[in-house]
Amino acid sequence: MASLCGRVALTAARRNLQYTPVRFCKMMSDPIEHATGIEKRELLAKAAGNDNPFDLKVFKRGPGTKDSPNCIPSAFEARLVGCICEEDQTYVQWMWLQKGTPKRCECGHWFKLIEKAPV
Repeated sequence: MASLCGRVALTAARRNLQYTPVRFCKMMSDPIEHATGIEKRELLAKAAGNDNPFDLKVFKRGPGTKDSPNCIPSAFEARLVGCICEEDQTYVQWMWLQKGTPKRCECGHWFKLIEKAPV
């Protein structure tokens, strides 16, 4: 009796399962339709042509003097910045930049935080 009940339950469970082969799915839906919040803002910025909406790519240093410091964009009052002082250096010199106050790295380059609109 127990084996009969088990077979009936297994047969009923198999009948309710439906499989859709992947070959019938022609196209995945657009990820922008499903994204929300900051992920959606990032996808919309990339669709508009801004491939670096959060300014996470490496900046090339300019002259870096006190009169014309390297400008670092930020939407906040402070930002953590890393400076690779020499070309063959194996570590990064980290420092906090505060808005409105230029700061000098140990290598002598100056950095300044400038305002940027948030994403």
